[in-house]
Amino acid sequence: MEPITRRNLLGGVAFAGLASRLPAAKLSAFKLGVTTDEVDDDLGVAIEFIKRFGLKYAEIRGLWGKYNTSQPVEKIHRAKKLLDENNIAVCILDTGFFKVQLPPETAEGNKKLDEQWALLDRAMERARIFGTNKIRTFAFQYAKGGQPDASLYPRISELLKEAARRAKKGGFRLAIENVGGNHVSTAAQLAKMLELVQDDAFGAIWEPNNSVREGGTGFPEGYRLIDPKRIFHVHLRDFRKMPSGKYEWCGVGQGEFDHVGQLRALLKDGYKETLSLETHFTIDGSKAKASEYSMKGLLAAIAKV
Repeated sequence: MEPITRRNLLGGVAFAGLASRLPAAKLSAFKLGVTTDEVDDDLGVAIEFIKRFGLKYAEIRGLWGKYNTSQPVEKIHRAKKLLDENNIAVCILDTGFFKVQLPPETAEGNKKLDEQWALLDRAMERARIFGTNKIRTFAFQYAKGGQPDASLYPRISELLKEAARRAKKGGFRLAIENVGGNHVSTAAQLAKMLELVQDDAFGAIWEPNNSVREGGTGFPEGYRLIDPKRIFHVHLRDFRKMPSGKYEWCGVGQGEFDHVGQLRALLKDGYKETLSLETHFTIDGSKAKASEYSMKGLLAAIAKV
């Protein structure tokens, strides 16, 4: 079994103190976790991070250098054992399902779709082991240099309906993430796809920062487009606009995103699902340092809610 490495990242004891000083009601109001490979590919290191901040949830994407759906089932069981030993629950299983270009309606395209259905089967197998009923999906990528094409939405939505049907049969829910390079990148596009796929096993990973970066709206305008009851999970991080007009990821509290406002709105709307920090930047080339910085900023925002 992969050992839990002992590392003192940016003075972990001091950061643990921040979490312990938060009013219990503040932190317990949110089912907050972290995307583990945004801390370290070593799950043991990520677990130490989660415990240090008093959290109870992990979002699983990569494990020990590979996507979880590419790891053998034996390693998934090892990961589950580590999480159980530390009383940490998996809030959502990340996959690359439908994060490919939309296959053509040909024999060759059907083979590519079959590969995606096999990926979904592997994801459900791993989600079942981890004890989560939430699986991330996407809405197909467009060609490099292209843009989202609404004319493809009827076919994409039919494929997502079929995916939701398969997921529901297995006892799972699919959460579509709005992300750059996909046909669902912004809040408006996410709202449209949710409208087209009316299934209680199909909802959203709300990505306000991604929406802004892709030319859409975040909080509050973009958030108002989404039915909160259709949000299964939320990603939190921060961004800032550069003089060039482009956006870059940064530490929570360094950028433009209104975390306090978003968190207050979620509480007001009765949100009971999970959230996670998805750092997406580095400090001195270190994901761990950046995650430490951003989690501190996120806990500071929670303290103001």
